[in-house]
Amino acid sequence: MQRRTALIGATVLLTGLGLTACSGGGGGGGGDALTAKGPITVWYSNNESEVEWGKATVASWNADHPDEQVKGQEIPAGKSSEEVIGAAITAGNAPCLVYNTAPSAVGQFQKQGGLVDLSSFDDGAEYIEDRSGDLAEQYQDADGKYYQMPWKSNPVMIFYNKDLFTQAGLDAEAPELSTYDDFLATSKTLVDAGVSDYAIHPAPTSEFFQSQFDFMPLYAAETGGTGLIEDGKATFADGAGEDVAGFWRDLYDQGLAGQEQYTGDSFADGEAAMSIVGPWAVNVYEDVNWGAVPVPTKDGTDADETYTFSDAKNVGMYTACENQGTAWEFLKYSTSEDSDRALLETTGQMPIRTDLASTYSDYFDANPSYALFGDQAARTIEVPSGPNTVAELQAFRDAWSKSVIFGEGDVGSSLKDAASKVDELAAQG
Repeated sequence: MQRRTALIGATVLLTGLGLTACSGGGGGGGGDALTAKGPITVWYSNNESEVEWGKATVASWNADHPDEQVKGQEIPAGKSSEEVIGAAITAGNAPCLVYNTAPSAVGQFQKQGGLVDLSSFDDGAEYIEDRSGDLAEQYQDADGKYYQMPWKSNPVMIFYNKDLFTQAGLDAEAPELSTYDDFLATSKTLVDAGVSDYAIHPAPTSEFFQSQFDFMPLYAAETGGTGLIEDGKATFADGAGEDVAGFWRDLYDQGLAGQEQYTGDSFADGEAAMSIVGPWAVNVYEDVNWGAVPVPTKDGTDADETYTFSDAKNVGMYTACENQGTAWEFLKYSTSEDSDRALLETTGQMPIRTDLASTYSDYFDANPSYALFGDQAARTIEVPSGPNTVAELQAFRDAWSKSVIFGEGDVGSSLKDAASKVDELAAQG
């Protein structure tokens, strides 16, 4: 699952959506449509493992529901899945369900009138909250409604190259990476030893989503699970935000993180000894002798208390759907305990379920490479909700790029200016 490639495609579209989408208010489910039964169409992601899961799930349902057949297909090609979905909403021909709905796009799709409020179903909120527990709250809109089904996450952690650590004379089995000071010292040792050009090389480009893989995971960890916006106000212009930003600026100032975009995969190629990635990376980096640890905090945090960014994809039900009754039943079927087991086993991605690690303990015992991610999945934060998510993230990223990556100006002042812009956007609703 090539996360960065997929996300780059999303940038062009989502920015465009914020500028061009019509305002239709949040979509509800029509009274008749909510209970209507019959054939439906669903879209799933076009990566190989999710296609396999999707086909198997659809076939299993269809075998037992001859009058409610599901047609499953890969999401049509486009610059990004968000572009395709947005165009389908505008044209009025979106499928009933899309198993590739980015949380950052949900507020805009809702504003277009394209999404069904899943809370409209009699058991809607109850089902979502029983399945996902406290994590579900992050996926509510400002009125506490669910316009997305929390589905699967890829909680990000630090991958490190054990071979490069060993070459640099570092302990590859118990690396000193838990505090900012230790992380910086280890990074300097790696670069000074010449085993890699950089210790770590997150994308230094300006796309709105890139801060989800440098600032947001560390801010979540430093604050014990605080998102970028809480109660309608930006949070990040605080002491914890300045500490996180100062840590990254130190990495860039000391030449330990790259300021220019790398055209390949910096971790796979050994250009960087570390990377911030999710469980999708287990298969992608099968040729690298890697280890994984939680993201660092200023003074160090126990692994079982460390938060990070979720990198989730969810399921949306779209208002063009005529047979929403069947769509809801299929959505529950495809997110049941058995279906989530199949998702986990087929894709290695983490279903957003309460007690994930214990529910599938046999899987994690047999697949220890995923066990860390299974535990980490219980402690994640999501992007801000609302129709202006992309603009809010872009305002933050612009400030971050200037003051942190390229070292221009005062970090604290830059965060405060960005927070003011984010507050304005959040107030627009």
